[in-house]
Amino acid sequence: MRTLTRLVVAIAIVSAAVPGLAQAAPEGQIVIAQGGDPSTLDPHMHAENFTFAVVHHIFDHLVRRFVKDGRLAHEPALATSWTALNPTAWEFKLRRGVKFHNGEDFNAEVVKFTIERVLNPEQKARWRWAFADIERVEVVDDSTVRIITKKPLPTLITNLAFAMPMVPPKYVREKGDTYVATHPVGTGPFKFVRWRKDDELVLEANEGYWRGAPKVKTIVFKPIPDETTRIAAVVTGQVDVARGVPPSLVKQIEDNPRTRVMKVPGALNIHITLETLKEGPLRDRRVRQAINYGVDKEAIIKNVLEGNGFALGGPLTPVMFGYDAEVKPYPYDPERAKRLLAEAGYAQGLALTVNSPNGRYLKDKEVAEAVAGQLQKIGVRAQAAVHEWGSYVNKWPDGLAPMFMLGWAGTWDADGILYPLLRSGQRFARWANPEFDRLIDAARNTLDQGERTRLYSQASRLAHDDAPWLFLFHGMDIYGVNRAVMDWEPTSDEGTSTLMFRAWKRK
Repeated sequence: MRTLTRLVVAIAIVSAAVPGLAQAAPEGQIVIAQGGDPSTLDPHMHAENFTFAVVHHIFDHLVRRFVKDGRLAHEPALATSWTALNPTAWEFKLRRGVKFHNGEDFNAEVVKFTIERVLNPEQKARWRWAFADIERVEVVDDSTVRIITKKPLPTLITNLAFAMPMVPPKYVREKGDTYVATHPVGTGPFKFVRWRKDDELVLEANEGYWRGAPKVKTIVFKPIPDETTRIAAVVTGQVDVARGVPPSLVKQIEDNPRTRVMKVPGALNIHITLETLKEGPLRDRRVRQAINYGVDKEAIIKNVLEGNGFALGGPLTPVMFGYDAEVKPYPYDPERAKRLLAEAGYAQGLALTVNSPNGRYLKDKEVAEAVAGQLQKIGVRAQAAVHEWGSYVNKWPDGLAPMFMLGWAGTWDADGILYPLLRSGQRFARWANPEFDRLIDAARNTLDQGERTRLYSQASRLAHDDAPWLFLFHGMDIYGVNRAVMDWEPTSDEGTSTLMFRAWKRK
């Protein structure tokens, strides 16, 4: 316990950036194009990246997450320090003098209100599962708060940094959830201005931000689902940053003297969830294994992604805590796949639909079509069904059976992907395995990181063997960027990668 406390304190005393000497007023505008619009601007009511990219500009967390040497790291944000008093009690010292964009004070009551809002079952917060083991929040004084958990919660700091943005109590109570979902108020570096659905979302600099004013005055997010149109927009100067550049259009950006390509290995695990809970062929493990043997991941990476990806054999990607490099991808073995199908009683084949979004993940439509084509070669009458992102999200997950593509990085801790996507009873889990559940639950109940690593390794191997997913790859995140955009580099953390706090645009 002393080791844990010393570690936490050591992390916490790393000072966050603070305002220094007088600096120039924010100026200019940066326009960001992504493949879809946010589903909501309520930071507690979503679980998709197009929304994360926006709300991370508006809201702050108690703890800030960032990427260091390819791994997740944390530093103080609205909390200046935190200490584990014992295995089930954490104390947070809060930053003084911080105000919300509407003038409300940030204090311990805000923390209590925010956490209790997420925990309220009637709220139906999308990340409630990550905090379900919080028993209560105690206000010690205006700048001190304690979080008491029902049992040891090793993911508390990670989850607070990812899915617990602080919201203003008075504003939320007076305006109500519907209004808050389209008119957000936070403490972050940018303030909400307006949102014209499916057209543009505008933010402006918070010049009183506690870390100092941003350098750029205005941030504009534009949803452009079509890849060709999105890349044309950055090449012609209509936008400054284009997310989700397909490999086939990289040269178009590279050949333009005003733009450049920026790449970083992505954290998203791209896979196809297999429906095992309902009656059908996918309830048979042999069929699921056959699908994994029957898809040539390396060929898809080479021919569809043009080399911009890495095959995966399990549910975690290399940047995540708990990743086990010994969990190898299924080799491409169509003959073995056919034998497994025959053993399962499907020698004459079966019919399956592969559902995919269009424009959310790297070459998602083309990947789904390639998967369907390869499955046809082993006797599966597969077809790809492609959906616009907004429609896809609304159908998640029941409306996309029996197979649907999903990319997930979550909190970068193994728990942030294994629990919501594979632990039985969770919304996205289309599989139930008691031994897997036991391993995940055990890992959630110990602060021993070595023991957690061992348990997650076992869980990953079990998931590999039982094949609740068609394991595919993690890809490169590719951006097209106007060369006038300065002091910005993408990171593997897709949710905060486009954060423009320090960025500015050269005239």
